[in-house]
Amino acid sequence: MLVPGSGPRTATAMADTELLDWLRQVHQTTRWTTSVCTGAMILAAAGILDGLPATTHWMVQPGLAAMGAKAQRGQRIVPAGKVVTAAGVSAGLDLGLWLAGEIAGRERAETIQLYIEYDPQPPFDAGHPSKASKAVVDDAKALGRKIALNPSELRAVPTVAWRRALNGFRARAATRATKGVHR
Repeated sequence: MLVPGSGPRTATAMADTELLDWLRQVHQTTRWTTSVCTGAMILAAAGILDGLPATTHWMVQPGLAAMGAKAQRGQRIVPAGKVVTAAGVSAGLDLGLWLAGEIAGRERAETIQLYIEYDPQPPFDAGHPSKASKAVVDDAKALGRKIALNPSELRAVPTVAWRRALNGFRARAATRATKGVHR
């Protein structure tokens, strides 16, 4: 299963209970559960990344940690058992090659890499906040805020946060109940 980033609709997807239920159900039978970019936030909202190391787009790394995952900043691909997360959109190519190597072996993955002529040599070296100037990082953050500021996303964010807090409270209460501790 691959959960792609949803760009400016990520919070809406994170609040979609039918989607989250489906992801949890399908995850039980997958060989691989993967995400690219902000798709990791959707997996986190489903609880699939709880306690696991994971990565996502650099702008939402703090949100990933807040959703229960162990955010791995600066990592393009993070395998954690059958769950594999990839950073921003371009890391999807890296994820695809990694999966090809796991499924069909390194030589086949290298053949695919050569066939598609995937030999990144970007004209600029600003593909991660650690490499970009402060002005470029600030511009990228401003662009991200502009893209994300739409009414449906703004309504979805508190829904996701409330659901996460409520689930945490319920989990702690269940743990106390099984240990015979009542408050």
